[in-house]
Amino acid sequence: MEQNTPITGRIHSVETFGLVDGPGVRYVLFVQGCAMRCRYCHNPETWPCTIGEQQTPAQALQKALRYRTYWKNNGGLTVSGGEPLLQIDFVSELFRLAKLQGVHTTLDTAGQPYTTAEPFYSKFETLMQNTDLVMLDLKAFYPDRHKALTGCDNTPILDMARWMGEHGKSMWIRHVLVPGLTDDEAELREMSDFIKSLGSVRRVEVLPYHTLGLFKWEKLGITYSLDGVQPPSEEAVQRAEELLCIKEYPDFKK
Repeated sequence: MEQNTPITGRIHSVETFGLVDGPGVRYVLFVQGCAMRCRYCHNPETWPCTIGEQQTPAQALQKALRYRTYWKNNGGLTVSGGEPLLQIDFVSELFRLAKLQGVHTTLDTAGQPYTTAEPFYSKFETLMQNTDLVMLDLKAFYPDRHKALTGCDNTPILDMARWMGEHGKSMWIRHVLVPGLTDDEAELREMSDFIKSLGSVRRVEVLPYHTLGLFKWEKLGITYSLDGVQPPSEEAVQRAEELLCIKEYPDFKK
């Protein structure tokens, strides 16, 4: 009898003591592959889908569980990227196994691969059954600005956010603030209204743009189109936080 090919994922790297990738202390698994080309991406080396260490979900979980003593009662496992939804079979099985061990699971995603077409949609529904929290990046709200910033349409991302709101899936929303690109006040107000309409968002975070990954672009020989753009001021970040009403959400981080 022919045996099924085992599910494997392509892993870029891990962080064993993550503090910003979900509640508590997290074991963060960064997977390889992303279809978006965000102009400020600090991990452009994760874009290719065909490289990275291959692991089965069981192997990945076994490595994560070595650090379980650090998680205590409020930590767990986060899968980030790259874009985890491009490896949905791997992440879904990993989270299924994790929940059997009582591990809190967080999906850190930009949502771009989302579709209601099959077979993705059924796989997504299965994944959500074993996902405790979704950290969703909203890069921009206006479609033309999102396209210019990432190279991709944001319709699937907003559709995915609506699905999670309709199904009561806990979300943290994050927005990277780039001066002159993602700090338009009218757009932030509309984004805020959209976030409020979802009903299951528990935290909203504004992440200041930084240039810490610029050396990676240079090393890979990729032109960095934001060269010369400076991080936002503290005042600009505070204004964005006000516009996005971050203090109104249950998991607001003081």
